[in-house]
This record gives sequence, C-alpha cells and structure tokens, in this order.
Amino acid sequence: MKKYLVLGILFLLPITVYIFFASGVNNFAKLPILTHSISNLNQFKDLNGNTVLLDDKITVLGFFGNEVASKHANAFNLTHKIYKKNHGFSDFQFVFLMEDGTQDEIVKLKQTLDDITDTAKWKFVFGTSEAIQEVFNSLQSDIALETDFSTPFVFIIDKDRNLRGRDDDEDVGLLYGFDARDVAEINNKMSDDIKVILAEYRLELKKYKADREI
Repeated sequence: MKKYLVLGILFLLPITVYIFFASGVNNFAKLPILTHSISNLNQFKDLNGNTVLLDDKITVLGFFGNEVASKHANAFNLTHKIYKKNHGFSDFQFVFLMEDGTQDEIVKLKQTLDDITDTAKWKFVFGTSEAIQEVFNSLQSDIALETDFSTPFVFIIDKDRNLRGRDDDEDVGLLYGFDARDVAEINNKMSDDIKVILAEYRLELKKYKADREI
C-alpha cells in the first residue's frame, strides 16, 4: 500500500505543480483594454511650463479639477498605497489634470507629498475646463465629472494611451477606474492591477532583450 501511495504522489505532484503555475499565468494575464487611444495632454502644461505626455508611459491618470483642498486625502491614499510601491519603475508616472489658477494650491500639496516620498514622477498639469472635459470624455467610461471638473476615480493608462481596467470585476462587471477615497479598493484591486500591467511590460522587455541576443 505504501508503495502505491508513494507512486501516486510521485505521479500526481508534477501535475499539481503544473496546474498551480498554469493557473498563475492565467491570473497574470494582460489587463483588458477598455478604451483605445485616449486624448493626449498637449493642451496642458506642468508647473514649469512643460508638456507632459502619456505616450510610452504607464500612467495613473486623475482629475482634481479646480477643487484642491478636498482632494488631499485622495492624494495621500494614492501616495501610500500605489505611488510609493511603484514609482521606482522607470516608465511609471502619476498625472493629475488641474484647472488653470490652482497652481499655488498644488505647490503646497506637492510640498506636503514630498515629505512622504520622492514625487518626481507625480505630475500636475494645468489647462482649461474644456480641455479637462475633452480628455475625460475620451476615456468613454461610465463615470461622470463633478461640477468642479474633478472625480475621485483614477484610471490606468498604458504606453499606447489605452485605458486598462477590468471587464469581469466581481462587484461591478466593467471597472473603468478606482475610487481613491476607498482605501480598500486601491490597496487591493488597483494595487493588483498595477502589478499586472507592470509585469506585462517587464515580460515584454525581457522578450525583446532575449530576441536581440539571438
């Protein structure tokens, strides 16, 4: 009996290990594209008067509009739960769209965030309310901007300016963005999805390097 038990374990163990890793690959599949080619940010300038673009970057895109004071908690949540863990990735950035006239308030917020971490890859860009609405509309999400041209939701944009999200979320089905007010949501769902898209590009980079060496 012991002999057959050992043989059974030796036979089943490799199969079990294979199934485990195979399921891991499936769970680490590419993050679905929900909207292709969202608008770029040519109409916006950062605090230094420079243009910040979405091309060739993995971007967490947000909209603080013209109301900065009420968004501090959202900024802190995102800094602690998402930015600090991932800003070391060379092609990763945070970009938040602001209405012109909020520059002084953003300088103060950025100084506060600098006390938490290096915010070199956290970009605040400024433009008109019409320009903000245009970029937001290009997301084609089921979320609406508030009257101050802000939203607590943030969005994952890939290097080709596609909106990434979930098409089979257990709670809402189509998940376009993540509520920065909800620590559990950004610490779990958003954090997981950021890991997936970063891993996706790491794998592509490894494959590219391997192909170059052949």
